[in-house]
Amino acid sequence: MWKELPILVVIALVLALIIKTFLVQAFSIPSESMQNTLQPGDRVLVDKLTPWFGSKPERGDVVVFHDPADWLGDEGAPHPNPAQKALSIVGLMPAAGERDLIKRVIAVAGDTVECRGTGPVKVNGKPLDEPYVFAGDTPCSNDDQGGQFDVTVPKGKIWVMGDHRQNSLDSRYHQHDKTHGFVPIGDVVGRAVVVAWPVGRWATLPVPDTFGQPGIRAGSVAAQAKARR
Repeated sequence: MWKELPILVVIALVLALIIKTFLVQAFSIPSESMQNTLQPGDRVLVDKLTPWFGSKPERGDVVVFHDPADWLGDEGAPHPNPAQKALSIVGLMPAAGERDLIKRVIAVAGDTVECRGTGPVKVNGKPLDEPYVFAGDTPCSNDDQGGQFDVTVPKGKIWVMGDHRQNSLDSRYHQHDKTHGFVPIGDVVGRAVVVAWPVGRWATLPVPDTFGQPGIRAGSVAAQAKARR
């Protein structure tokens, strides 16, 4: 038994490392920008497998992504203790010391997304019914700092927004940085699929029905416009 135990421990660590690298990784929610869908301190599990098979972020997905253009500014990364660092390496605890963000995908390549006044948000001309937006918030922020926009998402990029619209420095407020507020798909770590901790907060994170409404796809909008001509 004592001879086999170290081998079993090594195998378990290797398997955990493989799972963390290629399959699923835990992340901790640091801020209020995704309330009430996610609360500070929630632990989410992120699917890292499907991108290996060519899957790309879709409208409505909640995704974790690397900071694309210093969105976090001077906000420092957490400073875990040695035990937390070791556990995060093998994916048994949320990733430590990384500057990652989590937001909802609102539009993908080819989509036109806009906000006027206090909303609603429109994707390819279709207004979104967004029950996940934080209670008391308006879908759009009526300000001159980035809350108003009308943009078309370029190839290989996505447009993201937090569910707590009046407390989220997302794509809207980075339109003047080097990526113009768009997040490169290559920076996306994966899709958050479930709130795993605390136990009382356990929940899946499905794509809301509003993103499945007819005519929301960019191609269908172009076809409709051509038909009208």
